[in-house]
Order: sequence, then structure tokens, then C-alpha cells
Amino acid sequence: MYVSNVIPVEDVLIKSEITEVKFVCDLEKCKGACCTIESDYGAPLLEEEITEIEKVLDVVIEYLPEVHRKEIEKNGFYDVKDGELLTSSVNRKACVFVYYEKGIAKCGIERAFLDGKIKFKKPISCHLFPIRVSKFGGDVLRYEKFGECNAALENGANLNIDLVDFCKESLSRLYGQKWFSTLKEIIGKRNVNT
Repeated sequence: MYVSNVIPVEDVLIKSEITEVKFVCDLEKCKGACCTIESDYGAPLLEEEITEIEKVLDVVIEYLPEVHRKEIEKNGFYDVKDGELLTSSVNRKACVFVYYEKGIAKCGIERAFLDGKIKFKKPISCHLFPIRVSKFGGDVLRYEKFGECNAALENGANLNIDLVDFCKESLSRLYGQKWFSTLKEIIGKRNVNT
């Protein structure tokens, strides 16, 4: 039985919009806006991710622009705000791990991973975006609407790919492939019954 717009999958609650909205990033149009949003808050980090990033920081820093390197050297790569661990930013905008390729903001951690230099891909909150994880007696997944992602909504609609499939790799990374398969099975049954 479903409670309003929430789908339970094991011990995780999923807002149904995640299974309904069409979404595929279009970096040519958004220019990596999710990595450069103006805010006092960076990307959420888990405690264990701080340790992982500390291990690979010397490698990752080589991918970053000088101003980002200096920010990390001076203030570190993360902040604690309102009890939350978050990536630091440069001038309240770009994440300290951003580098630019042809005018597109990209993740230095992920670049080092893709180049085979490290084994940590990037923080799970970044990998999941625009899905956000809230805590309410367990994980609650929700879709975070972000105006700069309108091109991704259009791209997803054109390609007929929903957000849950766009985030398959990150959801499987967080909860496991079996969990993701269960989610898809539930969505399939739900769609047949509606």
C-alpha cells in the first residue's frame, strides 16, 4: 500500500516524482550549473567521504584551477554548517573541486577517478543529484527542482528517460543493485495498476 506520493523500497522512502519526472543532464546547455550554484552551502558530504577525499586530495588537487587549490590550502575542502558536512566553495559559488573544460564546470574528483588515478568516484550527493537524501527515521529520497536543470527536463522528455533510470548507477552505488531492481519492479507494478 502506498502512502500518498511515497513509495517504500525496503527501508527507504521515495517521493514518487523521482519515478515520474523525465531527466537527463545536458551539460552543453547548463554548463555544470549544479557544481557552481551560488549558496552558503556546498554539496553534502558523509563522514566517511571526508576520509576518502583526504586520501586522494594530493591527486585531485592537480586537476583544479589555482584559485581552488589556494582555497583548499587556506580553508580546507569542507565546511560544517548547521551540523552538516559540506564541500567548501570559492566565493560562495563554485565547489572547490570544480575545474573547467570548454566552459563547463566538471568535478576534479571524478576526473581523477575516470583517469584511473583514484578509486573514489565523487561524493554520493553529487552522484545522485538532482535526487537528494533526507533523514526521517531512515532515508527519504526526493527530487530537488533547480531552474538551471530545465534543459535536463527537456532532454529527458526528448529521450524518454526518467530520473530514476538516469540515476541508476548512483542509486545502485548507494543501496545496491538488488535494491534498485526491487525499486524498478515496484514502479512497474505501480504503473500497471494506475
